[in-house]
Amino acid sequence: MNTTITPAQVDFYQENGYVIIEDFLNSAELKLWREAVATAVDERNGQKIPGRAGKIGEDDGINKDSEYLAKVFDQLINLWQTNEKVKELMFNPAIGEMAATLAQVDGIRIWHDQALFKKPWANPTSWHLDTPFWSFSDRKALSIWVALDDATFENGCLFFIPGSHKETSFENPGIGRNMDSIFNFYPSFKTSPSVAAPMKAGSCSFHNGLTIHGAHANMTPGSRRAMTCAYMPDGNTFNGIQNILSDEAIEKLKVGDLLNNDEQNPLIYSTATHRSL
Repeated sequence: MNTTITPAQVDFYQENGYVIIEDFLNSAELKLWREAVATAVDERNGQKIPGRAGKIGEDDGINKDSEYLAKVFDQLINLWQTNEKVKELMFNPAIGEMAATLAQVDGIRIWHDQALFKKPWANPTSWHLDTPFWSFSDRKALSIWVALDDATFENGCLFFIPGSHKETSFENPGIGRNMDSIFNFYPSFKTSPSVAAPMKAGSCSFHNGLTIHGAHANMTPGSRRAMTCAYMPDGNTFNGIQNILSDEAIEKLKVGDLLNNDEQNPLIYSTATHRSL
């Protein structure tokens, strides 16, 4: 596994809000990830989030346009909570260290993982932000996106608007049907160039949760599978948004409470100990 982050990559990420890591997984590791994620997805039988009744394509309170999004990608969240092999992959402190190094923070917690599978002929993923969906507000939050298949121009590779993370805010534009709807919120980026991020299987990218990003439609009869994980810098507090949190968790939280429940959001890396906790 290629977990080395160079100073040049940190600088690029800080400036542009994303970075691509080629050959993150070797062939054996890619096979392991594919098998673990496929098994975990099958085990869930369409259940989107553990502990909730909602299935893929149903309105779960996270996505406002579930009918359209069901034809954008299949989204299964927190596979680590229901599959031990995926848990082992997600809890890897070396990946946590990569995220902490890029974000320049002292500790990294898992917010949630998610499998994102674009089916054949799937709709595009409209320009959007990530962090405004989440239950905390941190300009340094980020995600890893691991390509389990080659992500190409034809089957739905990612696109980023470089540097947008420096100006976007926590207001949530959502993920709509129209690619350009986000520019109603951020008109200054309407004329900004975008950068495509095609990746071969086993490569990955990291992106800031406030970087404007989207993905092509899948114009092929094959799938485009990715495994992702969103990371919360340690020390964040509840902002009042439920997102993935259970009803029981919400009942116990007040705005401003520390989000440090290791059962829900495990700390996978800390510079204080240089090891998984």
